[in-house]
Amino acid sequence: MNSPVRLAVASLALIAAGVWLGGLLVLGAIVAPTVFREVPAPTSADAMTIVFTRFDKLAMTCAAIVAVAEVVRLRIDRPSKIDRVDVARLAVIALAGALAVVQGTWLSPAIVALHQNGAIRGLGPLGEKLDSIHAWSERCGKAESLLLIVLVVLLARATSAHDSPENPARA
Repeated sequence: MNSPVRLAVASLALIAAGVWLGGLLVLGAIVAPTVFREVPAPTSADAMTIVFTRFDKLAMTCAAIVAVAEVVRLRIDRPSKIDRVDVARLAVIALAGALAVVQGTWLSPAIVALHQNGAIRGLGPLGEKLDSIHAWSERCGKAESLLLIVLVVLLARATSAHDSPENPARA
């Protein structure tokens, strides 16, 4: 039932989750360490605050896309009943999305403001505050990444479970 629509919605959710997760991993594991190692301060921080601010918008957009796509998929699959795996998937989406919003509306703007006020990580009161917020930002990114890995597995499982021959809803 609604197979082409369901496929499109499931694909959209997986693509958005993949872009979000891939972006987090590339920025955290490759871009930020390379820029901070190779580009002198404060230019490195100037560049990375722009990159992270832009990525935060992308991450929040991906979170919204995944959430809407999942709600649509659930309405197609189970208009009247959701099970524990569905609830788990929705919880993971909500938590990862909340972390993206925290990152984009609080942590990154706080880092940008501190950087613009001359803070240098670990130096003086502003630098200590920057260091603390940066540590929270890293924790947030790692938690988001872990949740998104779980989410991709759950989304793939939902797609393969729907397509299995034993599923009576399979069209």
